[in-house]
Amino acid sequence: MKKSDFEKEIKEGRLVPFLGMGVFKETKTEEGGQIPYDSDSMILALNGGRAMSPRLMYEYSRAAMSLEQRKGRPFIEQMTNHIFTAKPYPLPAVYTWLKTLMPRYVVDLNLDDSLLKLYADQDHFLITGVSRIMAGYDRFLVYMYTVSTGEYQRVEKEILSPMLPILFKPLGCTVPEKSFIISDADFVDWLTEAMGGYALPPFLKTFKNDKSYLFLGIDFDRDTYRMVANEVTLGLKDGYLVNDKEKISKKEEKFLSGHKIEKLEMSLADFLKATE
Repeated sequence: MKKSDFEKEIKEGRLVPFLGMGVFKETKTEEGGQIPYDSDSMILALNGGRAMSPRLMYEYSRAAMSLEQRKGRPFIEQMTNHIFTAKPYPLPAVYTWLKTLMPRYVVDLNLDDSLLKLYADQDHFLITGVSRIMAGYDRFLVYMYTVSTGEYQRVEKEILSPMLPILFKPLGCTVPEKSFIISDADFVDWLTEAMGGYALPPFLKTFKNDKSYLFLGIDFDRDTYRMVANEVTLGLKDGYLVNDKEKISKKEEKFLSGHKIEKLEMSLADFLKATE
C-alpha cells in the first residue's frame, strides 16, 4: 500500500493502528537514557540496568514476576512507573505520524502516556486493562476525557460509543490511574478473563470486527503478545506488520498466516520515512 492508502484507511477507520514496544527504539530521555523498546531492554530497566539469569531474560513478564516475588508488587509497579515518568522524552516518531491522522480507534500495548498526549486537545474515551482484581470479571476500566477540564473521569462501560475517539491500552497505563499488566501473573489473569470475554467492553466487541490492523513495532515471537493480540483483534479482516526483524520464527509465520497479516519488508524507520 502507498502512503495515501494507509492514511486514508486509518482516517476512515478501516485500518486500526496497533502499537508495540518497538516504536521506542530510537527514543531516549533528555539525559540520553534509552526507553525500553524490547523485552531485554525492559528487563534491564526494571532491574536497575543489571541482566538477570538466562531463564528470566527469556521474556520480561517472567523477569517481572521474579522481581515481584522477591520485592513485592508495589516495587514492580513503582519501577514500571519510574521508567516512563522519571525523565522527559520526546514522542516517538510513530506517534508524531499518528498525530497527523488522529485515528478514531487505536490499540496501544505500551505502558506510557504518549498516545494520550496526541488527544489532549480532543474529547475521547480511554480504556485501560487491569488484572488481578476482585471486583467482578471485567479486566478493563473506561474513562472519558474532557478538554474543558483536562481530566479523565471513570465512566460506565455502557457509555462507550463511536461518537468520540477510542484509545485502547490493554496492558494498562501510567495515567490516569497507575495500572500495569507486566508480570506473568498479570498476563495469566488478564488472558484467562479475556478468553471468557471480559477484556473488552461490550461495544468494542462488535465495533472492532471486520477491521484491518497496522501492527507497528510488535514482536510476535513470544506466546504472550500473540495471545494478547489474538484476543484484542478477534474478528479482524486482515493486517500488516512492520517491525525491525529480518527473519521471523515458524510460530510467528503461523500466527501471521492464520490472521492474514502481511509482514512488510521494511524497517519501522523506513516505513515512517515512506509515509512522510
